[in-house]
Amino acid sequence: MIRQRALSAAVFVPPLLIVLALGEPWFAALIAVFVAVAAWEAVRLVRAAGYPAIPALGVAGALAVAADMAATTQLRTYADLLVAGVLVVAGVAALAERDTKVGLGAWVGTAFVATYVGMLGALVRLGQVAPPFAGSAPSGQLGAVGQWIQVTGPVAASTAVSQLGAERAWILLVILLVWAFDTGAYCLGIALGKRKFLVHVSPSKSYWGLFGGLVAVTAVAVAGLWQLGQPPLMGLVLGPLVGVAAQAGDLAESMLKRAAGAKDSGGLIPGHGGMLDRVDSFLFAAPVAAIFVTALVR
Repeated sequence: MIRQRALSAAVFVPPLLIVLALGEPWFAALIAVFVAVAAWEAVRLVRAAGYPAIPALGVAGALAVAADMAATTQLRTYADLLVAGVLVVAGVAALAERDTKVGLGAWVGTAFVATYVGMLGALVRLGQVAPPFAGSAPSGQLGAVGQWIQVTGPVAASTAVSQLGAERAWILLVILLVWAFDTGAYCLGIALGKRKFLVHVSPSKSYWGLFGGLVAVTAVAVAGLWQLGQPPLMGLVLGPLVGVAAQAGDLAESMLKRAAGAKDSGGLIPGHGGMLDRVDSFLFAAPVAAIFVTALVR
């Protein structure tokens, strides 16, 4: 599982970085596609686990929650009402079930999918709450970030992201943090990962893998915050927070798949699972990063 995540990152991350470099509305549109596909897969898993979620409303609800998270201040009131509207429609649709337990399960399952997958919208929100480059930022116009990515990420993406502004640079940092955690966990877990934890949820997770992921994500957080002109020592907090959140997101999806009796969330990428398998870490990591930036970064 960890190996699949590390290898599939090489497939998903470069296009994501290219779209991120293009800016809005392209990045938000790509996230919307991710949300729609992942929500459809989540509905299938929830139904297989015994909760009769409503597919169309689960997808619509996830898109509404993502839009609410990503909405600007001027549009947030309307986005809030959109989420409420979808949940009301789901509740009304559930009334059609003659068995009230099935109806309640459909309502709860649909609301869960909407909230769970819609959290990916926090990745777009991060760009809105992120501060501009500090005066001491060595990245300046982000030319140095291109050099940094050549070391920590795909070489092919370095040119595409060299002209990023501060908002997209923060999003890029979180993407690299999650990728660093997955890669560090895979490398050290393979080498030393004998002692497992939470095997009832995911048999592949090991304490050494967790440690390797936390070391990698913290190192990238320290370097990334220095590039953005922020105190590098804040990376000692941001890195572990994002790393733990990413691990929790992965485990949460593993719990959902195990309850559904499924190996993967879908067959979007043969041998590498579905969309939800690729974004599960971000569902927890992106909101945590956005909260961190909103509360502590100036």
